Amino acid sequence: MIKVATSGYAYKDWIGKFYPEGIKEKDMLAYYSREFPFTEVNSTYYSMPSPYMFYHMMKKTPENFVFVVKVFGGITHHGDLSPVTVEKFKGAVSPIIEGKRLGCILAQFPYSFHNNDKNQDFLKRMREAFKEIPLAVEFRTVDWLTIDTVRLLRNLDIAFVCVDEPPLRGLLPPVAIATSSFSYIRFHGRNRESWYNHENSYERYNYLYKEEELREWVPKIKELKRKTDLVYIAMNNHFNAQAGCFGIWKAIS
Repeated sequence: MIKVATSGYAYKDWIGKFYPEGIKEKDMLAYYSREFPFTEVNSTYYSMPSPYMFYHMMKKTPENFVFVVKVFGGITHHGDLSPVTVEKFKGAVSPIIEGKRLGCILAQFPYSFHNNDKNQDFLKRMREAFKEIPLAVEFRTVDWLTIDTVRLLRNLDIAFVCVDEPPLRGLLPPVAIATSSFSYIRFHGRNRESWYNHENSYERYNYLYKEEELREWVPKIKELKRKTDLVYIAMNNHFNAQAGCFGIWKAIS
C-alpha cells in the first residue's frame, strides 16, 4: 500500500488554492482529511503536545485517517531522553495509539547529528525508549548513508527516511532504503538557491516539482512497495500549495 499526503496542513497560503476562501483554521483538518489518508503533525517538534490535541484531531477526521507525529525537538535536537520527557511525549500520542490512528513517530535530526558512536548509541536508546511505537528517522548528512547504518536500523526496526532534496554537498542523495516493515519518503523540493540562503523557513520548500522529476522516483517507490507493507510519501514542498500530491499519484500510476 502507498499513502501520499503532505507535511502539515494548516497553511494560510493554501486558501484559495486548495482550501476554499473563507475557511477557518479549525476547519482545515476536516477538509484536508477528505482528500488525503494521513498528515504529518509538525507542531509537536516545536512544543510538547498534549493528548487533548490528538483527541480533537481524531474527532475531525475519518477512522481510517492516520497521523505521523514529528518527535519533540528537545529529544532530537537536544538529546533529552529523560524519563520525564519521554513519558510526556508518549502520553501525548497515547490517544492515537489506542485509537489505532498513529502511523509512526518521525525523528528528524539536525545537520549536527553525525554518524558516530555517540549518536548510534542515541538511536539505540531512543528505540528502547519508544520500543512499542513505530519509528522513522530522517538524517540530514550523507555520512549516515552506509551499510552499517542500514544494518543498525534493521536491527532496531527503525525506518530510514528516504528524501528528495537539492543536490548539495553533504546532503543525502535520492536513494530507496527499506529498514522496517514500512518505508517513508519525504519530498523537500530542489530549491538549492534558498536551501541555506533564506529569511523564512518556508522559502526552503518553495518548489514545484515537474512531472519528469517525480517520475525519477517511480522505480524507487515500486522497490520500497515490494520490500515493505506500507509506503508513506510526504510532500514537504508545501509553500503556496505546491505539494504536488496528485502529481506523484499521476507519476506512479
